[in-house]
Amino acid sequence: MNTQTLEHMKQLRLYGMYRAFDGSLSPQNITYTNDELVAYLIQSEWDDRQNRKIERLTKAARFRYSAVMEAIDYDASRCLDKNQIQRFSSCDFITQKQNILITGSTGAGKSYMASAIGHQACSLGHKVMYFNTNKLFTMLKTSKADGSYLKQINKLEKQDLLILDDFGLKALDSINRHSFMEIIEDRHGKHSIIIASQLPVEAWHEIIGEQTIADAILDRLVHTAHRIDIKGESMRKKLKNNH
Repeated sequence: MNTQTLEHMKQLRLYGMYRAFDGSLSPQNITYTNDELVAYLIQSEWDDRQNRKIERLTKAARFRYSAVMEAIDYDASRCLDKNQIQRFSSCDFITQKQNILITGSTGAGKSYMASAIGHQACSLGHKVMYFNTNKLFTMLKTSKADGSYLKQINKLEKQDLLILDDFGLKALDSINRHSFMEIIEDRHGKHSIIIASQLPVEAWHEIIGEQTIADAILDRLVHTAHRIDIKGESMRKKLKNNH
């Protein structure tokens, strides 16, 4: 009978329940009451589905780093507000449709921090996508040529959190400027964005170009944004010197 029950669980794709029930049949295992066994099986299935969902969301996000909030370095030289960053762990900024702008010099740890917040968002069930900004714009240009631009823009719009890394390494041309405007417009007041850049926010106007569009983009971006400016020496250099 147990074999048949296990087979039915498999067919119903109740994999967490299957493993839990299979494990509970072991002779040296603790004895459950009926209520306890039902609760245990349902909790096991719930946990299994949650874990698979997080795995799926994390894979879909395509992060540059496998980063965690707990590993962020709060060395005094970096001038980070630990309370501010730890508050991001709840991802309330996503439910409140707010943005995060992370600036700092090369190797300061901007990408890691953006990825850590993104990983945390996935663990809480949010849909996230991570992009190197230049690669995103190249992909969007290609999609205009092959007719899939609207599909790509719609996919971006559906994400709870969009992370744009290495923003501002190249000034935007007319096509990229309009794509950027469309992305920001789609997300404004609906979904969050994290932008990481070597350049201070004050220099973004020049990178975007065309004053009217730059004003419109920055007005939407900065208005609901938390700002993090990472100081101190390059983390890459620091890690290299420590080895």
